[in-house]
Amino acid sequence: MTEHLVSSDPAGPQRVVMITSSYPRFPGDTVGTFLEPIAHGVAALGHEVHVVLPWHPLLARPRREGNVHFHPFRYAPLARLNVFGYAGALEADVRLRSTALAVAPLALVAACIAVRRVARAIDATVLHAHWVIPFGVVGAAIAGRRPLVISLHGSDIFIAERHVVIGMAARRAFRRAGWVTACSDDLRRRAVVLGAPADRCETLPYGVDAGRFRPDPTARARRREQVGVGAEQPLLFTAGRLVRKKGFEYLIDAMPAIVSRWPDARLVIGGGGDLDDELRARARAGGVAERVVFAGVLTQDEVSEFLAAADVAVVPSVRDDSGNVDGLPNVVMEALASGTALVATTAGGIGAVARNGENALLVAERDPAALASAISALLDNADLRARVGDTARREVTERHSWAHVARRFEHAYRQAAHPGRPPGEVEGTHR
Repeated sequence: MTEHLVSSDPAGPQRVVMITSSYPRFPGDTVGTFLEPIAHGVAALGHEVHVVLPWHPLLARPRREGNVHFHPFRYAPLARLNVFGYAGALEADVRLRSTALAVAPLALVAACIAVRRVARAIDATVLHAHWVIPFGVVGAAIAGRRPLVISLHGSDIFIAERHVVIGMAARRAFRRAGWVTACSDDLRRRAVVLGAPADRCETLPYGVDAGRFRPDPTARARRREQVGVGAEQPLLFTAGRLVRKKGFEYLIDAMPAIVSRWPDARLVIGGGGDLDDELRARARAGGVAERVVFAGVLTQDEVSEFLAAADVAVVPSVRDDSGNVDGLPNVVMEALASGTALVATTAGGIGAVARNGENALLVAERDPAALASAISALLDNADLRARVGDTARREVTERHSWAHVARRFEHAYRQAAHPGRPPGEVEGTHR
């Protein structure tokens, strides 16, 4: 899955316990996709990685994949109550589900027991908790003298900002952490306000698999045929959970203007979620229901093929009315790697990797007219599409491989083991 890498850790192989509330439940699953290459990337550096994660009815992972070991824990007596993690705890990503709140104490206790058991069994040298809420708190509770790294991904900070008690728990976890990573500058700044130590908190954007996400003429032809789009018809694509912060309603509202210029244009939206019915109704109300295809939840391979098939990829992310925003949507990096011209907003961490007029066209949030204008500019100009897409793929390949991200996490482990020393003074540090 991951190329063999050479570790730069002078301390030798680490025994890492990764604690996470999400992970692809089966090969190709689109839930927590970035966790898999992080775990396998660290393992490819020669470290032993043990992933502790909640049990889920769809979880179909072997006990071991190479040097990555899986330790699912059960916490609820009934299968239907297993709603903790895997993007199931938030309703439309704006409020905690009552069921998730009800089982949270059980899940946290079970997680503490599981992490302590695994850490002792392997004599762990570092704990790596993904999302400060909930499992950064778990890591802080049982780390003991072991170094603790906490990685932030977005929804955890959002929840901590809006609930006093949860915010207090996050601050305590931050105080215990030896190092904190955030996938965007926006997320890092918000974490520091919450109590993350500024001198031990860094921005570490996600990587992307440029071998999976790439131009593919065969996939392009197959997927366009699947949705009834000819070789010369405009095809737009976006993907993500159907929740407020993805901003899909604004893209749907942009479609009438696009269709007025390209009557045979089609938009494919990949993903599922709480807003499915509402977004379909919005397409009907706008008179573009026949031009918008809701493809449902797609596997990673299907997302890669639709990106290869599209003329323009669109990521209309927003900071929603409740204040929630993605750290860095996976589909941004995937679109850049695919060489498909991208139109996006600058919400969250998108602006850190996408630059207007160079590797993408960027527009304001919540602005259907701006989305339609940028998409139209790309559809009008094949040379511009090619230039933007080629630049994006070249830069992603050079700067944002998962191998590079794995080495950054290895650096984070070293920093966590020496929390009082500046980054440049830790042996083997590199950027």
